[in-house]
Order: sequence, then C-alpha cells, then structure tokens
Amino acid sequence: MPKGIIYVMETCVEGLVKIGKTGSDNFEQRMSIIERDGYHRISVLRRNFAIEVDDYDEKERLLHEIFEKSRVGDSELFAVDINVVRQLMSSMEGRKIYPKEETKEEIFEQATEEIQIKEGILPEGIYTLDSSVKATKEKLHAEIEVKDGKIILKKGSSIAPQMQHYNYGWSLVRQSIKVENGKSTADVVCKSPSMAASIVCGHNKNGWIIWKDSLGNVISKFRIFDEV
Repeated sequence: MPKGIIYVMETCVEGLVKIGKTGSDNFEQRMSIIERDGYHRISVLRRNFAIEVDDYDEKERLLHEIFEKSRVGDSELFAVDINVVRQLMSSMEGRKIYPKEETKEEIFEQATEEIQIKEGILPEGIYTLDSSVKATKEKLHAEIEVKDGKIILKKGSSIAPQMQHYNYGWSLVRQSIKVENGKSTADVVCKSPSMAASIVCGHNKNGWIIWKDSLGNVISKFRIFDEV
C-alpha cells in the first residue's frame, strides 16, 4: 500500500478547513506553497495536523466522504470543526508529522477536550484550583469561568514561574501572559481545562482531576468518558 501524508489546515475563515494529502517527501514544500499562495480563493491557510499513513489516497477519500455534506463545491475545503478532524486523524494508525512537539495521544486528548467544551459538557460557572509549586512549595490558587463555550482563566490567578514538559501551543500562550507578583494581570481564554491547569501549574496537568466546582467536586464527573 502506498504511504503518504494526509493533513488538515485551518483557514482565515472560522470553521473552514482544508483536508488534503501529499507524498511523504513533499510535505514541507506543499505546506509552504499553500501557506504562501493560498488555496481556492482563500488567501491565508496554516498547517494544523498531519500524519503519515499507509494507503493515504484511500484515507483521504474516507475523510472527504465523512465530511461530504460540509464540502465547499468540489474543493478540499470543508465547513467543519477542526477538532473533529484532528480527533479522527489522530486515531489512525500512522506516524505523526506535524506538530512535531506533541504526540498523537496528546492531539487526540486536546481535540476531545475542545469538542466537549463546545458541546457544553462542562456547565457554565466558576471553578477553582488549589495546588503548589513542587520546587518551592509556593501555594497556587486560580479560577476559571466557563461561559458561552469558552474557558476563561481569571485575572489574579496564580501563574507558576517555570514551564516544563509543555504543550507547544500552550507555552506560547503562557509566554504572552503578563504576570505581577505571581498573578496574571488579565483574563486568558484557554481551549480546555488541562490547558488552563498547565499554565497555572507550570507543567502538563490533567485539568479534569484538579479543577473543582463550588461543592469541592472535581470536574471529571462532567466528562463523557473517564480519563486514562
């Protein structure tokens, strides 16, 4: 079976993605061309996830069939939630090509978390985290607010000074946060409870077992499935 790469790209149009394929030796060149020149009258596209698989023609065709009702004309553009695409692709047998910093398991988990948040799995309200920095024993206290399908890490939440074993995208958000006296100076929108918990604690953290509701219950009780 021929081996190649299937990929998904996000576009400048919210909710519109490109699902395509390319040869194993042509990925960087293909991505560079599309990111430079655009595709099908869409001028801004950015690579999001790619995986090398056997029989890549057939697997791309399968993805196109799954999302056929959301296809834009006869293009490779689809009006779908990119997290659903990432979830499907990361469950395939193969070698992850992009992003390099994250495993397939992490991609799957992140996509699942974001889908569940959008579906309202975690009820709106305020949730708290209380922990400590391992090295210094410094106490950490933070709050998130779930509202309108968004998770907001509230201004004044503790932010650990060091970052270790971080998701690459989350680390970029962490670097952009202004911190004074160990506290954030503004609200920060996060994509999942784990992203918010990791930013607070300074290392990868399962947010579903550390954030608590007003009654002291961990929020994993709201999940569709249990964490591994």
